[in-house]
Amino acid sequence: MDLFIKTFIDSIDEGIIAIDSFGIIAHFNQSASRISNIKPQNAIGKSFGQLFGNTALPQVLKAEFVEKELAIDNNIRIVAKSIPVIDDTQSIIGTIVIFRDITRLTDLTVQNTALMQMQSLLEAIINASDDAISVVDENGCGIIINPAYTRLTGLSEEDVIGKSAEFDIAEGESAHMQVLKNRKPLRGARLKVKPQNKDVLANVAPIIVEGTLKGSVAIVHDLSEMQRLADELSTAKHIIRSLAAKYTFSDIIGQSAQLKTSIHWAKKAAGVPVTVLIRGESGTGKELFAHAIHNESARKNNQFVRVNCAAVVENLFESQLFGYVEGAFTGAKRGGQKGLFEEADQGTLFFDEISELSTNTQAKLLRALQEKEIVRVGGSKPISVDVRVIAATHTNLEEAVQEGRFRQDLYYRLNVMPIFIPPLRLRREDIPDLAFHIIKRLNQDFGRNVHTIESHAMEILCAYPWYGNVRELENILSQSITKMKYNEIQILPEHLPDLRSELIHPEIRAGCTSTRGPNGVPEVDLTQTGKTSLKSFLARAEKEFLISSLAANLGNKVKTARKLNISIRSLYDKIKRYNLVDNQTTH
Repeated sequence: MDLFIKTFIDSIDEGIIAIDSFGIIAHFNQSASRISNIKPQNAIGKSFGQLFGNTALPQVLKAEFVEKELAIDNNIRIVAKSIPVIDDTQSIIGTIVIFRDITRLTDLTVQNTALMQMQSLLEAIINASDDAISVVDENGCGIIINPAYTRLTGLSEEDVIGKSAEFDIAEGESAHMQVLKNRKPLRGARLKVKPQNKDVLANVAPIIVEGTLKGSVAIVHDLSEMQRLADELSTAKHIIRSLAAKYTFSDIIGQSAQLKTSIHWAKKAAGVPVTVLIRGESGTGKELFAHAIHNESARKNNQFVRVNCAAVVENLFESQLFGYVEGAFTGAKRGGQKGLFEEADQGTLFFDEISELSTNTQAKLLRALQEKEIVRVGGSKPISVDVRVIAATHTNLEEAVQEGRFRQDLYYRLNVMPIFIPPLRLRREDIPDLAFHIIKRLNQDFGRNVHTIESHAMEILCAYPWYGNVRELENILSQSITKMKYNEIQILPEHLPDLRSELIHPEIRAGCTSTRGPNGVPEVDLTQTGKTSLKSFLARAEKEFLISSLAANLGNKVKTARKLNISIRSLYDKIKRYNLVDNQTTH
């Protein structure tokens, strides 16, 4: 072979093999040697099939052009083209095989496919994020924004992509440009963005690949939304907590037997560190009892924390109750924050209207009570707490348990020391003392000097059923005093709102009259209308109290007798005496 032609063939990047009509290799260039890892001297003069086996390459006798992708071994893939060599008589005198290595090209194709899939995944993640995201290149030109950024700023991709990072800034220096200049992250940059001049907070970080600055990425938050959440959090704090127990047992007004029984058991509860469940209708003074129990207990010098379960925002309640770690959610304080459990450590945590908690929160509360430890939102480290829990409710928890609205295991955990606060209609003899106590406070609030309640007006108050209990009594007296002239010192029937006392049983109305005591203090004389009226009044009150107690204990007579501090025989006698319909479960 001519030296020039041989040199030319050896310099070609493709592998070239010349084969004669007998399948013997006549020439094997350097590229063929490099691709196949066979030296030319070991190939020339050898049979093509001997070196490469049955590779399905076109046979020399086929007078056609063929191109195929083949594998020389497990690691090398080639594309080979077979060209027949034909003489003047149209006879095939040999074949030229030209092939090139596509192994690297195949690998690059696979890598490129993987990169494209990764890019699609990243774009999907960025677009799905609720956080507004903006990305610029090393020159500060926008290359990516997500839908959240458009919702926040009102700017579309056409407005941002390819534009300078300073384009969308209405006030302040572009955080992207600062990061590109300093090559350092920037946190908490406050800016105004076009076109609505919206206040935003941006966290920006440089994109550095193998030491080369490629751009920067910004996470942008709406400050107005963050402020709204902060205000909502502040409101929730104000609603659900109070850090002072203001009342003691001396602030509980009344001398009725029912109330004295409740106070007796509350004082017992104060002396032992058990969970207390205070039950009673709305307005009976459950929170007052909780304060008094705390102030009578060994924990009185530590925090009393009130949680109003009926007024909480569900998605904020867990972080308020258990606290949170730094970065737990957008707007979380640096260093995190203690929850109410930690603040009440060594003190008392009062859950008012416990039945209003969601079942999800009930489960977390149960765990805290059982384990005596909590885990902050976003954290994993348990924190031990020593908290005395007092819960209160006006609802029938047993019914709530049966209906699946309240967890049975939490009910048993709370109902260790139950205390029942009787409604005002079952302790009507306390109404005069309560009324005068309330009037003294209202005098200070309203700048008045009311001394007494006229006897008929007191009779009306004593006859009214007071379904709103003490809270309703306070409301009625407030309305009455505001109707009075500044120089009037006595509440008259005309000062009272319409209480529809004609609907009340005449025995109760007749059994409660009042006289004015020393220094104008109102008094009720239940014996004024005779012994029979007093007896009827007390019997009716006892009957109502028995019905209420049996209902509260789901008809369990043993439990009811124990709560009333009477024998079971005595309870059955009273049930028979008042001809109560015994449709409850007998125990």
